[in-house]
Amino acid sequence: MGELHDNSLQSGVFRFDQSEALLHKVMDGAAIGMGLIGNDGRMIFANRAYEAMLGYAPGECLGIAADSMIHELDRQASMLRVDQLLRGEIAELRHDCRMRRSDGTPLWTSTVASLLRSEQTGQPLYAIVQFVNIDRQKRAEEALVYAERRWSSALEAAGQGVWDFDTQSDSMYYSNSWRAMRGIGLDEVINDSTEKWLARVHPDDRGRLSVAARKQGQGEAGFDTLEYRERHRDGHYIWILSRGKPVEWDAAGNVVRTVGTDTDISHLKRIEAQLAAEKERLRVTLQSIGDGVISIDAKSCITFMNPTAEQMTGWTQAEAMGCPLDQVFAIVEEATGKTATSPVARCLAEGTITHLDADVCLIGRHAECRDVQSSASPLLSPTGEVLGAVLVFQDVTSSRALQKQLAHTAMHDALTGLSNRLAFERALITVVDEARHELRTHALCFIDLDFFKPVNDTAGHAAGDALLCKVAEIIRQSCRRQDFAARIGGDEFALLLADCPAPAARRVAQKLVDDIAALEFTWDERVYRIGASVGITAISGRAASPADVLGEADSACYVAKANGRGRVALYDGA
Repeated sequence: MGELHDNSLQSGVFRFDQSEALLHKVMDGAAIGMGLIGNDGRMIFANRAYEAMLGYAPGECLGIAADSMIHELDRQASMLRVDQLLRGEIAELRHDCRMRRSDGTPLWTSTVASLLRSEQTGQPLYAIVQFVNIDRQKRAEEALVYAERRWSSALEAAGQGVWDFDTQSDSMYYSNSWRAMRGIGLDEVINDSTEKWLARVHPDDRGRLSVAARKQGQGEAGFDTLEYRERHRDGHYIWILSRGKPVEWDAAGNVVRTVGTDTDISHLKRIEAQLAAEKERLRVTLQSIGDGVISIDAKSCITFMNPTAEQMTGWTQAEAMGCPLDQVFAIVEEATGKTATSPVARCLAEGTITHLDADVCLIGRHAECRDVQSSASPLLSPTGEVLGAVLVFQDVTSSRALQKQLAHTAMHDALTGLSNRLAFERALITVVDEARHELRTHALCFIDLDFFKPVNDTAGHAAGDALLCKVAEIIRQSCRRQDFAARIGGDEFALLLADCPAPAARRVAQKLVDDIAALEFTWDERVYRIGASVGITAISGRAASPADVLGEADSACYVAKANGRGRVALYDGA
């Protein structure tokens, strides 16, 4: 282009400059991304749509090497073709590639590039490139492929036999698990005609199944799950649970693909026969029990619920039958909110009575939350085989709330809500033990308020209490999650700083002193100001006892007061 502009008096160049300006104007107004790449591989023009698509500011793309705007995943392959285009070896370039947004993330584009040559010399001048955003389409395609692959692998891993019927090609696909459960070889050719399949079905199920399978293939409601008996290669019959439904249709609404899974449920059928009589007796007996009772099979699927369990979970027995226990009996750890493991899992694995000792909450179907305690007992066959389990649980919301209230009251200061002296002494014992045995260094700050007594004497105890609450809030805000704050006397507080060296503890203490000094406390239209003195001692492996540590911090606080109050002093071991 420099060659053309140096000869700007030639009529041909004048026409080209006019065309170039028009080209820029047209490109700039285009809805799709467009740009010009010079022979040196750098961007010499980018329209607004291109800049917006990749997140660049207006004009920011100019002069940038084109290869840096292609994501590294596609850079090498794409630039080989771009170089071919710029050298004039190919006249046009069409391909999909990932561009690089300004923040470094990839963006799929459909790219079309063509070469513009000099009218005088025929030499390549620059490439005109169009970019269409196809990121959503590409990601959808990738997600679809990944989801189908994951779905198939998950089913195979779970022992589910997968079948896939394509009506257009009249062909069936059978997974390895599908073949294995029937004793059919992996390489064996299967005659998949309906007649041959029905010939393998038990005579008592054949008539019913021929109708039901056809309705399943047509997607009729109520036929997506079928149970029937099919002859194994060695001659015996196995019970099959077949789940399937159409997944693709043609333009006319005709089913063109049906997908399903088969599960061998022979062992469940045997168990059902053995438990049928006992199940009814159990159901009648448990109707009157006040605790929640849920019976499950060996796969943790629900087979029975009594009325109390229905009321506590929000599920009726009819709704919960066959559902996984965790779906109905959804419990979370009270302390963390994370999903808790019910005692049933261990009960089934070990065949023993199992209690859940942790504090957990049952989340009902309609988001009701109640504290529960539970235990699970195994259901054993005469030979000791675990056939299932019975889960018994009680609502302990009221009793646990009372326990929490009593525990909180015993360990917290009623006025400020901070931990009290008893809780502080226990925490101090713990951190001293950690320092001795785990080679950790903590810090104790002893905080004594300055000029607090005059507030009590002049404004009254109600004002003093209100002021103490404000000071407690300042101390609380200075704490990290792992720190511990307590009120240990009338106007005395303590702050345990976990894993905190002395210099850092001094900074925390100084900020406390500054924040308390800056507090303007107004009572009955009068403003009061107080201060605080803080003594700090390090808690390390040298600590003799918790009482010694507290004494050191108290001594340091005394030094801070003796030096003029409103100060921070560090215990020096003297």
